[in-house]
Amino acid sequence: MKKKSYRHLSGVFLLNKPLGLSSNTALQKVRRLFNAQKAGHTGALDPLATGLLPICLGEATKFSHYLLDSTKRYQTTVKLGQTTTTGDVEGDVVLQREVPVLTAELIEQVLQRFRGEIQQVPPMYSALKRDGRPLYELARQGIEIEREARPVTIYQLKLVDFTHDSLVLEVTCSKGTYIRVLGEDIGEALGCGGHLTHLHRTQTGHFELIPSYTLEYLETLTSPERDALLLSVYAPVEHLPRVQLPEGREKYFGNGQESNIEHDAAAEVLVFDGDRCLGLAEITDQKRLVPKRLLNL
Repeated sequence: MKKKSYRHLSGVFLLNKPLGLSSNTALQKVRRLFNAQKAGHTGALDPLATGLLPICLGEATKFSHYLLDSTKRYQTTVKLGQTTTTGDVEGDVVLQREVPVLTAELIEQVLQRFRGEIQQVPPMYSALKRDGRPLYELARQGIEIEREARPVTIYQLKLVDFTHDSLVLEVTCSKGTYIRVLGEDIGEALGCGGHLTHLHRTQTGHFELIPSYTLEYLETLTSPERDALLLSVYAPVEHLPRVQLPEGREKYFGNGQESNIEHDAAAEVLVFDGDRCLGLAEITDQKRLVPKRLLNL
């Protein structure tokens, strides 16, 4: 039987990841639906987390690290009074405590302590590695090792709703922030502990969640209809300044050679030949256009 050939397809799809699926499984499903040669995601979501998972196809994978490093926004629910082994509903309850009488004022006083730059100790149930082994592997063996606190930034922390034993929060944060740990720490600050029961990502960098962009929706479409949903290959870096390549320099740029250009110095620019994006470059003080990342479109 002839092997199905994959397409050299490039662009970005803003997947609304479902509950219970790993980011990698979701990525492979999207890649197969688009029949794309190459795909990469831009910051994993736990299987229990849902929401925005930008999928870079083909040459767009060259820009995926810009989204890995970007600001993220989540909506999350923290169940108070119970601490679990994993910081979410997947773990076993290890401690139960009484929840204080909650008021908006009390919650706000606690939340204020977690805004701005804070120190956060990464959880044992994480993909961080120690001596080449992911921490979650050690955690599953009952091994706990000391982890250093790391600075992260909470740009916005908003109380959306609360009940007698739960908080619904909206969090905008820097890369490397563990929302599970934030939920646990807020629970500890309230004196009762807590764990996440819901985590939903609504924004990554300048990309916002489109709720209808699910795997089920993709499956109902024809190939041209699916392709029409893709953002441009340079969508992750579309905020960068754009320059037109000097005439007759396309071949040289494609070979990684510098060109003269009448333009102010810039650390990163998108280089176009007409409407076609050729890649990223730097413009030096000497007005030299230096190719940095070439697109093979």
